[in-house]
Amino acid sequence: MSTAVRPRRSARRNSALEKLVLAALADMKAVDVKLMDVRGLTDIADVMVIASGHSDRHVRAIADRVIEQARAVRHRPLGVEGTRDSEWVLVDLQDVLVHVMLPRVREFYALEQLWEPPLAARAAAQGAPAATARGKPRGVGKPPRRRGRAAAPR
Repeated sequence: MSTAVRPRRSARRNSALEKLVLAALADMKAVDVKLMDVRGLTDIADVMVIASGHSDRHVRAIADRVIEQARAVRHRPLGVEGTRDSEWVLVDLQDVLVHVMLPRVREFYALEQLWEPPLAARAAAQGAPAATARGKPRGVGKPPRRRGRAAAPR
């Protein structure tokens, strides 16, 4: 069974909801805000916004402001998770997922790396050879791999 993949649009503009979320994050002085277009990667959302806060109270306040601003324009969140501990708060606004995290939690889970297109796809889009995680093209600097035991002479 195959699933239909929505094509990624080349040029996109921020929707009103995205602008509202980014304004709320800026208003609460969220740190290291990153907006990721995940349309071609998943159907659960069009955009993921990842931001950091300085402390658990700051993370909770940022998420509360996003929720408050969304409700002000009559856009009720589908769900909010993580407000109890406030190390990582997720606000689901249907097409926009907002992740607000402490920096150590953000570094540990590395969502930006998880949701970026694979290296091979990015390299193909840029016309470069596929690279490994270390940045070298595959096969460079490695001896050829031998599989199994070598056959004994007869």
